[in-house]
Amino acid sequence: MLRAVTAGIEQRALHTPFRISRGSRTAIDLAVVTIAQGDVIGRGEGSVTARYGESVESVTEQLRVIEDAIAQGAGRDDLRALMPPGSARNAVDCALWDLEAQLGTVAPPVAIRPVHTALTLSIDTPEAMAAAARKIRGAAIVKVKVDGDEPEACLRAIRPEVPGSRLVVDANEAWTMAQVEALQPLLAELDVEFLEQPLPAAQDAALEGFRGLVPTCADESCHVTADLDRLATRYQMVNIKLDKTGGLTEALDLLAGARARGLGVMVGCMISTSLAIAAAFRVAVQADCADLDGPLWLAEDRPGGIHMGEHGLMHPPEPGFWGR
Repeated sequence: MLRAVTAGIEQRALHTPFRISRGSRTAIDLAVVTIAQGDVIGRGEGSVTARYGESVESVTEQLRVIEDAIAQGAGRDDLRALMPPGSARNAVDCALWDLEAQLGTVAPPVAIRPVHTALTLSIDTPEAMAAAARKIRGAAIVKVKVDGDEPEACLRAIRPEVPGSRLVVDANEAWTMAQVEALQPLLAELDVEFLEQPLPAAQDAALEGFRGLVPTCADESCHVTADLDRLATRYQMVNIKLDKTGGLTEALDLLAGARARGLGVMVGCMISTSLAIAAAFRVAVQADCADLDGPLWLAEDRPGGIHMGEHGLMHPPEPGFWGR
């Protein structure tokens, strides 16, 4: 049976600017795919990410090129040969997962349950970040975005405001190796659970054999399962994001590969709607730490999506929203 494929770009506004070391955003561009087979429709979404060389134009072209193959019946395993990992493949792969789940041709990989997600503090002055931390006191996990300018001042200002929270520090490639080494005592003193991507991905060979006082987690350096052999001697954890893996199919392989190598696993997201988070939940329930608060930055999410309980407990979307 021929499938009907619809693919395009959707823009969503943020309610508050989101600041990391590479800059600030007030809106996001999303690749959105629907695949209809008879009366059954699967949906998927990916977040266009400039950091990985993506643009609205490049993602649109990838979606245009793949439409005929998907309409003719290409499946998730075919995508790895037909498309590079990234947001376009993520949207297609997850739409196929949703379609197959509804048709009953694939079983859900795991049972879904609520998970505690990190609540993110974006970069600001130490005083402003402390005030923002005060508003989320009691959160189970707090993720702090820092750059290379005054990370110690920011972290010292924040920690007293979230005394019982698991604390994750994300430098988004903004530190030098000298900073990584010099800040280890501070990270240990403040009981930071792990440090995420301190060095630029192209320079992380400097981490070869390094064991800090807290674990180091690969984010921008980790995309697909083939990366793991290189990363295993530089990091103790990896951050799995479906927009990097190119969908849930590769994300589950990456999860298994990381566990086989004794690596810890975080599951993260770009800023997105609950459509992307619904798929990421399948990894999050098997991870050591989840950072899925992307929809919380949006001015408006999709109806029926995730909802938040106390202390950052994220409940999955309503039944039938995605993946059966």
